[in-house]
Amino acid sequence: MLACFSTSIVAQEDAVVLPSESEFKDPVTKYWINTYGNIRISKRLFWVAQTHFRFEETEDTPFVGQIGQIYNRHAIGYIYSKKFNVSLGGVLRLNYNTSSSSEGRNLVPEWRIWHQYQFAMPISSAMIYHRIRIEHRWTQGFAEDSKYIFRNRWRYMFRLKLPLNQPKLKPKAFYIAPEAELIMQSGKQVVDSPLEDLRLHTSIGYIITPRLTVAAGLMYSQGQTLDNGGIYKQSWTLRTHVYFSPDFRKVKNKLPSIHLTD
Repeated sequence: MLACFSTSIVAQEDAVVLPSESEFKDPVTKYWINTYGNIRISKRLFWVAQTHFRFEETEDTPFVGQIGQIYNRHAIGYIYSKKFNVSLGGVLRLNYNTSSSSEGRNLVPEWRIWHQYQFAMPISSAMIYHRIRIEHRWTQGFAEDSKYIFRNRWRYMFRLKLPLNQPKLKPKAFYIAPEAELIMQSGKQVVDSPLEDLRLHTSIGYIITPRLTVAAGLMYSQGQTLDNGGIYKQSWTLRTHVYFSPDFRKVKNKLPSIHLTD
């Protein structure tokens, strides 16, 4: 007789038992240092260079207890217009074993191919962004005999940037930037856990120059665990951001064409 309080799902050789009600793990505290580079290399092309250092709590130290991941994300972007750009590139993420009870390896690499489509919509003094990012990822566990598994990630982010002390987003302006991102996943290993992450994040930023901006904020996230879709993980994350956009083009290529002949 089937138990009415649980459901068994047979996936490959293992049986996954869903709880009768969703279970939420205790929130984990984290701290992320994020750098975002958009480096102009021609009128239409730019190089995306992002490095993230992600820390995670320990039993004695919240937020910055231990290193969790190091991201290296790079791509070549194409500027179609001021309101739309696309990017294509790769990611190497180094995952550190943060479990105190694990006897596996301390570090495993994760590989991704990613492409992104970003829309910018100016409204009055604010700017609204819609970002669609698709990632094809190869991940493995920390066990010595762990094999790579393939999954796709489907990401949509809505973001608003609103100036606080200036009439528009320009140097010396403080701004507030609330954002929400939904991350779904698919693949043979994803049986009952398509919701990988829902992120709610708000930051306060300061535009130092047209080429340099800094920001900091707090993010809450939750999502299903891969092994059991009835169990949800949660986290609170302090995030600091540095945005830089150097331009290495020759001076004549930066000027509007009208200035080349007048």
